[in-house]
Amino acid sequence: MSYRLIVYEREGNVARIRLSDPATLNAISFAMAEELRDAFDRAGREARAAVVTGAGRGFCSGANLSVDLDPTSPDYDAGTYLHTHYNPLMLCIRTLPVPLVAAVNGATAGIGCSLALAADLVVAAESAYFLQAFQRVGLVPDGGSSYLLARSIGRARALEMMLLGERIGAAQALAWGMINRVVPDAELNGAALGLAARLAEGPTLALAKIRELAWRASETTFPEQLELERRLQREAGLTADHREGIAAFRAKRAPRFTGA
Repeated sequence: MSYRLIVYEREGNVARIRLSDPATLNAISFAMAEELRDAFDRAGREARAAVVTGAGRGFCSGANLSVDLDPTSPDYDAGTYLHTHYNPLMLCIRTLPVPLVAAVNGATAGIGCSLALAADLVVAAESAYFLQAFQRVGLVPDGGSSYLLARSIGRARALEMMLLGERIGAAQALAWGMINRVVPDAELNGAALGLAARLAEGPTLALAKIRELAWRASETTFPEQLELERRLQREAGLTADHREGIAAFRAKRAPRFTGA
C-alpha cells in the first residue's frame, strides 16, 4: 500500500509511523485508519520495535468528522465506522508482535487518545495534552478509550475525563498513571526512539508474550492468568534468545539477542 496520510520509515530494527495530515492536526479519517493498519502490520513483519507519533503541532485531534460522517443520511449509523475501520485498527495494535512506543506531541484527542494509550510505553512532550470530547458532539467514547482509561487511571478519573471533556496535561497524565514519561518538547523524538531502539535489542518473542500477558491480565481470572503464563513461558523457553540469555547470565556478560 502507498501512504498518503502517514509516513513509514525504518531506522535499523525500529519502524517509525508518523501521522501526517497537519492541516487537520492529524485527524484519523477512514483512509488514514486503513493506512495505519497496513503500517502496523508491516512493522510487525519487518521490525523489532515501533514508534508512533504525529507530524506538526499535534499527535492526533481525533476522528476526522468533516469527511466521513453524514448524520443527515436516513440510514446513518455512527457505530458502523467503528466496526469497519477503528476497531480493526485498535485490534491490530492489541495483537502487534513487537513493542510499541507512542511519542505524544500536542493535542491527543478521541481516537488519537486511544491510539496513544494502546502503546506499551507512552512518552509525552511537556506541551502535550489528552482529551475525551465525545460528549461535545453527542457521542460516546470509542476506539477502546473507555476500556484503556478505566484500567489505567481508574473509573473515577476516567469518568471525569469522559464526562467533563477537559484537557489533561502531560504532567497530570503522568501523575495519574496514564503515561510513562514526560520530556521537554525538543527531546520527545529522541527519547521515544531511544526506548524503541532499546526494546529492539531485546528478545523479540519474549517481549511479544509480555505484551500479551499485560493485555490479558485485565481480561481474565488469576488462575487463568497463571495458566497463560505457564503456556507462554514454554513458548519463550524454546527460543534461541532464551538460550543466549542463560548463556550470557552464566558468563556474566551482556546478552546478544537476535530475535530468534
